Amino acid sequence: MAKVNMLKAINSALEISMIENPMACIFGEDVGVFGGVFRATSGLQEQFGRHRVFNTPLTEQGILGFANGLAAFGAPTIAEIQFADYIFPAFDQIVNETAKFRYRSGNEFNVGNLTIRTPYGGGIAGGLYHSQSPEAYFAHTPGLKIVVPRNPYEAKGLLRAAIKDQNPVLFFEPKRLYRASIGEVPEDDYIIPLGKAQVVKEGSDVTLLAWGAQMEIIEDAAKQAEEAGISCEVIDLRSIIPWDVETIAKSVTKTGRLIVSHEAPVTNGFGSEIAATIGEECFLHLESPIMRVCGLDTPYPLALEKEYVPDALKVLAAIKKSVSF
Repeated sequence: MAKVNMLKAINSALEISMIENPMACIFGEDVGVFGGVFRATSGLQEQFGRHRVFNTPLTEQGILGFANGLAAFGAPTIAEIQFADYIFPAFDQIVNETAKFRYRSGNEFNVGNLTIRTPYGGGIAGGLYHSQSPEAYFAHTPGLKIVVPRNPYEAKGLLRAAIKDQNPVLFFEPKRLYRASIGEVPEDDYIIPLGKAQVVKEGSDVTLLAWGAQMEIIEDAAKQAEEAGISCEVIDLRSIIPWDVETIAKSVTKTGRLIVSHEAPVTNGFGSEIAATIGEECFLHLESPIMRVCGLDTPYPLALEKEYVPDALKVLAAIKKSVSF
């Protein structure tokens, strides 16, 4: 075990993947000698060569178009979009090509070896164009998997699973935690299965659900709620698509309450899908309405970032409101 931050854990997962398969390639804007804007790929070009770890032109559509072609030939393909905010120029390539490749051919060819890494979310004073959480846009597209880790241990295991998965995977990395989140991570290889949520803390009064950087927020809220005598069950969803309905429904059946929290705007955020599904699955067990504590329905602000982000106090207020309903 080594005590590392999330960037080191991601770098380790990439290194193992490159050693495992000599056809694996990593590419994106500045990922080579520079190591990417956050240094996630530092040292990999020196280790594996410029033909396997290389820079691309500043064109996200081109990055994903090339990635689809390379993955179609069977090479493990790891494409980096420098910020999730800039994934939209590649939206057509992802939703109309990446997601549909297998289906349009009747599985005669596919791009299942493709992993798209991109940092998402706020917390670094990035303003409108470096702080967004676009996972819900892609969750509406069949044919993709979407994964969001919460700490270094999860990041390495989930990224290894994403790269080995035989479906294209969007891997959203919480940039606020790149260096802030530090934990014990095995130096050896391991995977964490995709599509399986984790009950981080058991409780009896209310279920708190989040993913990525928002996990830290709801864990803090749960501690404050316990001081008020409220027992919270805390769950990390891990995978947006496919998502673990069974684990969430089992928890809500026990607690009778659910609060979902994410950084993305509340309207049509993935919390809406969770609320609708759990409402159907657990209707007769609910003691109060399912609640969402999310970002506001505005562009992500720079000066008012703290007011925009759903923090622990907002989650705590929702917990108290849910329990007293």
